[in-house]
Amino acid sequence: MSIAYHSGFGHTAVIAEAVRAGAAEAGAQVHLIKVDEITEEQWATLDASDAIVFGSPTYMGTASGAFHAFAEATSKRWAERAWADKLAAGFTNSASKSGDKLHTLQYFQILAAQLGMHWINLGLLPGWNHSAGSENDLNRLGVFAGAAAQTNADEGVEAVHKADVATAEHLGRRVAETATVFAHGRAAVAV
Repeated sequence: MSIAYHSGFGHTAVIAEAVRAGAAEAGAQVHLIKVDEITEEQWATLDASDAIVFGSPTYMGTASGAFHAFAEATSKRWAERAWADKLAAGFTNSASKSGDKLHTLQYFQILAAQLGMHWINLGLLPGWNHSAGSENDLNRLGVFAGAAAQTNADEGVEAVHKADVATAEHLGRRVAETATVFAHGRAAVAV
């Protein structure tokens, strides 16, 4: 499994590490790949991965420019259908509670669909949406498409909300567990 991400100020890198930790906890071998520094060897790692989780901060209502450049560079894989039937998921972070994070996740979903991948959603009910809830609930921002985080623009990486980190860990576990189910299913069909 690989996590292909961009982080402008480090906040999104914290979320990427949380996705990695959750997937590793579920038994996956995980590769963190910074898309703005990607090498040919890392492209090969993505090609060999059963699942790729996309991550980017949400800037001006979409993924960062660095992530867009990476997405455009996947066109060779698109033409060759190299990533068809891999699993995909995504995460994002922005300073605003909404910040149009959903648009970034939808951008990732469309990218995955164009590449022929299968999207894995967060699989959690929304947290912090009733009187007994709190900002410490998993999925406190109530996003279904992927993991979303909110970090104040004037604070450093230590301010990434612990509930958002835990939500990202959940996403990593979910993708890793789903990849295992897919692998067993493919093996069963091959027999």
